Amino acid sequence: MKTENLESVARKLVAPGKGILAADESSGTIEKRLKSISVPSTEENRRAYREILFTTAGASEFISGVILFDETIRQKTHDGRTFVKALEEQRIIPGIKVDKGAKPMANFAGEKITEGLDGLRDRLAEYLQLGARFAKWRAVIAIGDTIPTPTCIASNAEALARYAALCQEADLVPIVEPEVLMDGAHTIERHFEVTQQTLENVFHALYEHRVVLEGMLLKPNMVLSGKDCPQQASVQEVAEATVRCMKRVVPAAVPGLVFLSGGQTDLQATEHLNAMNQLPNLPWQLSFSFGRALQAPVLKAWKGDSANVTAAERAFHHRAWCNSKARFGKYSEEMETAKAIT
Repeated sequence: MKTENLESVARKLVAPGKGILAADESSGTIEKRLKSISVPSTEENRRAYREILFTTAGASEFISGVILFDETIRQKTHDGRTFVKALEEQRIIPGIKVDKGAKPMANFAGEKITEGLDGLRDRLAEYLQLGARFAKWRAVIAIGDTIPTPTCIASNAEALARYAALCQEADLVPIVEPEVLMDGAHTIERHFEVTQQTLENVFHALYEHRVVLEGMLLKPNMVLSGKDCPQQASVQEVAEATVRCMKRVVPAAVPGLVFLSGGQTDLQATEHLNAMNQLPNLPWQLSFSFGRALQAPVLKAWKGDSANVTAAERAFHHRAWCNSKARFGKYSEEMETAKAIT
């Protein structure tokens, strides 16, 4: 294992002012996204849409890496370059989603376990050859009256740790994503409690599997009020609760936290990230690994029409710029209508 190389890639992914584009939607998720703009989910439409994201001029000033899906890492631009090559030419690091999705957990109603460990060693070797330099695995923890159970949390933590160890063996930086969902009517205090419990389990498992913390990244949820909670926490409350929770359980050896947006709007995700980066004494880089929160404006601008590609590229460049500003705690709402100035 080349620990120094892992650390170098991890640090580049959370370089100041930069973050990760999550473009690793499963076939079902990308179909929903395209359906929202009345575009059929054909292989060519998926390819054309993702080419916009991967070839936008100047995006590399704000985007350090892109998480790809199995289909996407094998696709090409209209001029014949692989997507991996197109990203590398912009000095954007290609990554890959390697889990097989969260499936219902036997005997645990309402809870899920992420699958995909079988054959993972061989798949990681192939992805490395295809050009990936980091990987991602997502676990899903739901909150309800009687869930999550300790068994669900521990089982997902163990799977995340086994995945991370295999990644480092294969010279790929693992992004460890234990997402505590915001679905439900729970309070921010309850979300804090479950997030802390989950991360405690995850880091214990990572330690047990000898994962080198300096050569990995954590992709956590922000600590939020449940989507249906009548009392929604303010931007400042979310920022303070999230950082307090992370400081309790995430070792300073981890180079960076690349937050997921997880159902927030693009503006909410940016505002929360910005407020976190205004807080003092942060032991890690606080960055982003957004999917929907970076892509929503692009889809709206593109609408499946090649005549709108330039407008879609502008929308992506602008959204990435806003999040780059949030990384320094310098984002403001006025920037939503301002032109991106680097």
